[in-house]
Amino acid sequence: MLDVAFIIVTWNTKDLLLDCLESLFSQVSLISYEVFVVDNGSHDGTVEAVEERFPNAKLIANEKNLGFAAANNQGLKEMSARYAVLLNNDTIVSKGVFERLVEFMDENLDTAVTGPQLLNKDGSKQNCFHNYPSLLTEIVGLGILKSFFPEKYPGKRKDYDSPLETDAILGACLMVRKTVVDQIGYMDDGYFFFLEETDWCYRIKKAGWKVYHIPDVKIVHLHGASTKKKVPVATWIEYYRSNYRFFRKNIGFLPLVLVTIIKFLKLNLNVILMFLLCIVTLFSAKKFKQKLVTYGTLLLWHIRFCPKNMGLKSVK
Repeated sequence: MLDVAFIIVTWNTKDLLLDCLESLFSQVSLISYEVFVVDNGSHDGTVEAVEERFPNAKLIANEKNLGFAAANNQGLKEMSARYAVLLNNDTIVSKGVFERLVEFMDENLDTAVTGPQLLNKDGSKQNCFHNYPSLLTEIVGLGILKSFFPEKYPGKRKDYDSPLETDAILGACLMVRKTVVDQIGYMDDGYFFFLEETDWCYRIKKAGWKVYHIPDVKIVHLHGASTKKKVPVATWIEYYRSNYRFFRKNIGFLPLVLVTIIKFLKLNLNVILMFLLCIVTLFSAKKFKQKLVTYGTLLLWHIRFCPKNMGLKSVK
């Protein structure tokens, strides 16, 4: 049996994907592996480029954008390795990264999921592990909780010198044990984008498995290059939708109602604040205008009772 199945989901990011695949095939050598590229209906020549440059990659070409969870599930269902790695197409692989993760998983049989430290291009750290959403994180804010309660809400501000058990690993680079996938099941494809891996880790930990961040293993992640910069408003809508789904599934109906009200009130305040700032600056400040559009669209989405035709699914 192979050691690792890499699953890379892509959508209209040909150049990023090709760079990622180049680094993957050139840097991974001490473990046996297979590579799945799942294309979500790209129209930028991605499929043809992968077929030409990386014929060893197993290509799954979807006719439309199925979302992150559903596309990864396609690779998970086809894999024939001991571990799966969900890998963003905007990552650059370094030598020894996945060999080290495999070694850790082989030595810690109670661990289901691991992930490395994600780095920006300049070498600075990114958030790559996180706590589950809760009423406290939504009311107070995760940033504040990380500042005052770093042990309970760990983050990138602290340097860790040993593996850290955590709630969830970011799906940009996540290794999961195949036997756990067989036991727990695939990701919930009701999540289109955001929090699908958080929900998955929640189910995995509920079944008694452990999730670890491995700080001395590092990989470059060109954060947000694939989606957020292209369609920022639709991306934010998708985040809110996923956040509400997580609450509905895992926290409860009353917390869902409360968090929806809280977010709705915050959006009203943000729209008012951004509108006043736009007036003061005579609508000349681009960042205020962009935020006004974003908050205003999110508010409209709530007023319209969160319609499914708004968000990333509607973006071609």
